[in-house]
Amino acid sequence: MRSLLWLRDDLRVADNPALRAACERGEVLPLYILEDDSAGIRPLGGAARWWLHHSLRELADSFQQLGAQLVLRRGQAAEIIPELIDEHDIDAVFWNRRYGGPERAVDAELKSSLREAGLTAESFQANLLFEPWQLKTGSGGHYKVFTPFWRACLEQPEPRQPLAAPATVQGVSGVKGEALERWELLPTRPDWSGGLAEQWTPGETGATQGLEDFLDRHAEGYAVERDNPGIEATSRLSPHLRFGELSPFQVWHALRRTAAVAHEDSRVFISEIGWREFCWHLLYHHPDLASQNYRPEFDNFAWQPSSESELRAWQQGRTGYPMVDAGMRQLWQSGWMHNRVRMIVASFLVKNLLIDWRVGEKWFWDTLVDADAANNPANWQWVAGSGADASPYFRIFNPVTQSKKFDAEGSYLRRFLPELAEFDSKLIHEPWKAQPQLDESTEQEASYPVPIVELAASRQRALAAYDAMRGSDAPG
Repeated sequence: MRSLLWLRDDLRVADNPALRAACERGEVLPLYILEDDSAGIRPLGGAARWWLHHSLRELADSFQQLGAQLVLRRGQAAEIIPELIDEHDIDAVFWNRRYGGPERAVDAELKSSLREAGLTAESFQANLLFEPWQLKTGSGGHYKVFTPFWRACLEQPEPRQPLAAPATVQGVSGVKGEALERWELLPTRPDWSGGLAEQWTPGETGATQGLEDFLDRHAEGYAVERDNPGIEATSRLSPHLRFGELSPFQVWHALRRTAAVAHEDSRVFISEIGWREFCWHLLYHHPDLASQNYRPEFDNFAWQPSSESELRAWQQGRTGYPMVDAGMRQLWQSGWMHNRVRMIVASFLVKNLLIDWRVGEKWFWDTLVDADAANNPANWQWVAGSGADASPYFRIFNPVTQSKKFDAEGSYLRRFLPELAEFDSKLIHEPWKAQPQLDESTEQEASYPVPIVELAASRQRALAAYDAMRGSDAPG
């Protein structure tokens, strides 16, 4: 018997239930389809496309070593999969579930049509510890607050053990695929990916090594040190989880097996996995999370038309506020940003600049290697105050206060802001106090810019806009 294995955000051979099911039946045709803007599915951003290229290359090597060929096709699954079924006498199709609205619609329609044609079509739980439809409040609705959501998750049966990778895969010969290079996923003219290549090893091997490194070197003390961007204290597993090179089941049980990790460190890290689950729970119930305010009252919020100069300053890391600028430059150089700093730069955009959160979400979507359809918009809406269990709008991150608290010695700032490398630990957080000679007309590229907005005034402007929104919602 021959099975088609349709791979999506599960680019691994270990702990892959769909692969296990296909191997148990006989011959397997592993397939990846690039669904660019297909059936409403959001096209990948530039950094994610870079990652995908390298992840697929390693996955193809893994399948080749196991005895099968990874077939690449571009287009719509509803057309490509039936063609391969007819051409190669396939009688079963397996895949691991995905949870975005357009993706679920594609999968459901395909599963229905395959079954109507007399084929086996099955999907599996592989990329979330808890299925979104299984978690309901006492009233039967979905959770909108993280703490009770995660409590309900932890009351569920223990997540299953990870599955071992198959020793061999009996492949299907003679299947024509497309060359990965023809997809042009890698950036050219210019090639801006040098920093990404220095920082990351996409693929299952890099994911496994990253998990081992975290448990050996960074898990101890995680609960306290994770907020300090100046030290290597986080897992950096997010892009591997985003592309499914590593499953949350593998992370969960690896942490449980590591006796050296203190209970509090383990609890806090697992809760971060829980936040990822919560974001997907929200997206499952609100498929338009990237485009519509979760809280509809924010439809009346008076976002300012984005100033081209202010937006560019934010994107390029030249706002004049070191913690914001260091974060944005880290993002551009590495395709990633420390989580604490993500909150700071997002707050600055939506509250100090009053630019719509969707503008920032799109920028992160294009520049983050770990941007996924759930975490990215859910986290932006959390900062903006428009999301579920959101940070209150009036809680505005002060980038100077945050900088002094979480990077007191300025090590993170110096790493990404070389023009401030010689500043002492007090002045580096407020360099304008040491640069009275700089004004808004300076054209010295090497000099550090003056602040583009004044924090106190922009904070008051944001609070006034919030009060006006609330007033517009008041009953007349």
